[in-house]
Amino acid sequence: MRDHNTLARSAVAALLALGLAGGAASVAAADMEKCYGVAKAGKNDCQTANSSCAGTAKEDRMADAFIALPKGSCDKIAGGTTKAPGQ
Repeated sequence: MRDHNTLARSAVAALLALGLAGGAASVAAADMEKCYGVAKAGKNDCQTANSSCAGTAKEDRMADAFIALPKGSCDKIAGGTTKAPGQ
């Protein structure tokens, strides 16, 4: 049972790593968009004005931190916007 759990965790970690490695490139896909202001602390997809890489947002819902979501999803989330701060 323990080996099965380890294998499952490794598979999930590999999928997450592939998703994070794509970073901004995956956001450029036609069916995805950047959604600002909804990421939890440490769960943003790319750098912010105050942090240098993905996963470094210091607090929940930072205005300049984004996550990639399927188009149209951001508008359904309270506080979410597809416009970067200052746009």
